[in-house]
Amino acid sequence: MISPAKLNLSLRIIEKRPDGFHEIDTLMTQLPGLADDITAEPAEEFSFTCSDPSLPTDSSNLVVKAAEALSEKSGKAIPFHVHLDKVIPHGAGLGGGSSNAATTLLLLNDLIGSPLSMDELHAIAADLGSDIPFFLYEGTARCTGRGEIIKAAPAAPNLPVILFKPQFPVPTPDAYRNCLEAEPLPGIHYDPQSIDDLTLVNDLEKPVFAKHRYLAELKQWLIKNRSTRAVLMSGSGSTIFAILDQRADPIRLTKTIRKHFDPTLWSWHGTL
Repeated sequence: MISPAKLNLSLRIIEKRPDGFHEIDTLMTQLPGLADDITAEPAEEFSFTCSDPSLPTDSSNLVVKAAEALSEKSGKAIPFHVHLDKVIPHGAGLGGGSSNAATTLLLLNDLIGSPLSMDELHAIAADLGSDIPFFLYEGTARCTGRGEIIKAAPAAPNLPVILFKPQFPVPTPDAYRNCLEAEPLPGIHYDPQSIDDLTLVNDLEKPVFAKHRYLAELKQWLIKNRSTRAVLMSGSGSTIFAILDQRADPIRLTKTIRKHFDPTLWSWHGTL
C-alpha cells in the first residue's frame, strides 16, 4: 500500500496554544508519485522491518506505535509482519513518518476486518501526531488546530514541481521552537508568492533559515532561476521545493544546482 509524501503549499503559525503546541493553518497536498510502500503478511505475531537501516524498528517507530494503538483500541491482535520500503527522506518536511503511521492504520484495520470506523482511526492518528490524520484521506486539504482538523480543499493544480533536500534533517521541534519570535535574514525572500489561485508562504522559514543559512541560500538561488515560478520550504524542512515553468528541464536544473551547492543533494521531480 503506497504511503505518499506531502508538501505544505502554505503554512501559517497563528499562536502558541496552552497545551504547548502551535495553532496552525496549512494547505497540504499529497504526492503519490513520491511514496514509501508498506506491505503486511500473515505471521504468528506482529513484527516490523524497514529497508532503511538508519531507522529504528522498535516501539519508537510510528509504524509500530500505530499498530500497537490499533490493537489496543480494537481489542484485536495484529498477527502480521509489516515491512516498510523507504523512499521518502526523513527529517525532510515531507511527512514520511506521519504518512507511514496513517497507512499502517488503514492497512492493518482492513486486514483485521475493519473493526474501527474512520472517526476512530482519526482519533488514534491525532493522538500519535498532528500531521497523521491528513494521510488517512486523499488529495489536498486545509488543516487547522495543531494540524488534526481536516477540511477537504480543491485539488492542487497540475503543475511541475522539483524538490531538493540536503543531507541534514531539521527536527520538527527545532523548527517550532521560538518560531513566533524569529527574525528574517537580510536579503531573503519570505513574502507570499502567487501562482494562479495558490498563495505559497511558510512561517517556519524564518526560524529554520536563521539556524540553517544553507536552506535560505538554496531558496534564494532557485527564486532567481528563470526555470522557477515559486519556491518554498515544505513544512519544517529541510526540503525546498520549486514550482517550475512548463518549459523547464528538471534534470538540467538538478545538475546545475548540484554543481553550485552539493553533488549529494537529494532531488525528485514530478507534478503536484
